[in-house]
Amino acid sequence: MRRVEHVMGFPVSLRLDDPVGPGGVPEAAVDGVFAWLREVDARFSPFRPDSEVSRLDRGEVPRPSAELREVLDLCEEYRAATGGAFDVRLPGRGLDPCAVVKGWSVQRAAESLRAAGARGFCLNAGGDVVAAGGPWRVGVRHPEHADRLCTVLEVADGAVATSARYERGDHIVDGRTGRPATGLLAVTVVAPTLTEADAVATAAFAMGAEGVAWAAAREGCEVFAVDAGRRVLRTPGLPVAGAAPGPGPAAGKEHTATPV
Repeated sequence: MRRVEHVMGFPVSLRLDDPVGPGGVPEAAVDGVFAWLREVDARFSPFRPDSEVSRLDRGEVPRPSAELREVLDLCEEYRAATGGAFDVRLPGRGLDPCAVVKGWSVQRAAESLRAAGARGFCLNAGGDVVAAGGPWRVGVRHPEHADRLCTVLEVADGAVATSARYERGDHIVDGRTGRPATGLLAVTVVAPTLTEADAVATAAFAMGAEGVAWAAAREGCEVFAVDAGRRVLRTPGLPVAGAAPGPGPAAGKEHTATPV
C-alpha cells in the first residue's frame, strides 16, 4: 500500500510492501503512524502557541512530559557533542527542538510498524527516510539544481537524513556564533536510526566544514556532503547504489574529498 499525508509542515509518505488487513499488518497500525505524527506536531511544535514546547518555553509547564524530556535530553547530548554549535535554545529565540523531534518521531513511527509485523516499508518524511526490508534506493538532491541528483544510496535497513540550505535558506544557526551556518551546502547522513541520522546531519551542518569529520567519526554513521567550495566529501562506507560494499563503520574512519 501507499499513503501520503501532509503532517508537521511537509509531506509524509509510507510505502508498505507487506499485506495489510487480515493476516497481515493491521490497518490500524498504518493509521497509528499518521495519528502519532499529528500528535507530535500538536505537542512539540514551537510554531503552535498551545503546544507543550511553547508552554514550557513560557514557563507554564512546571515539568515536561517523559517524551519531551527524552527529546530535550537528546538536544543537550548533541549540544555538548558539538561544543555548542547545535543548540535549540539560541539567544533571542524560543525553544525549538524541531531538529531532533522530526527524526525521533518518525523513527518511533517506524518502530510501531515493525512491532505490528511490518518487514518491508519505506517511510519518507519530507525527504528524510526510514527503510526496512530493502534494498531501497534513496536519491540525494543536488544542492543547487533541484532537477539533479548528486548520488543514489542503497539502504536495506536504516535511515537517511539531509540538512541543506536549498529549501529554507540559512535557517540553521551555529550556536557558537549566533550566525547562520554557511560552511556547507548540504550534508546527508546514513545511520541505523532516523533519530541519529537527522540530528547528526543538522549538527554537522551547524558546525560547518568541520562537521563532516565530526559526523564521519560517529559510530554507525556514513556521510555525503557538499561544502561551500562545492567539493563532495564522503566516507568510504557510504552505501552508494551499484558500488561494491565499502568497509563497515569503524572508529576513526576518515572522509575523502572529490570535486563536485
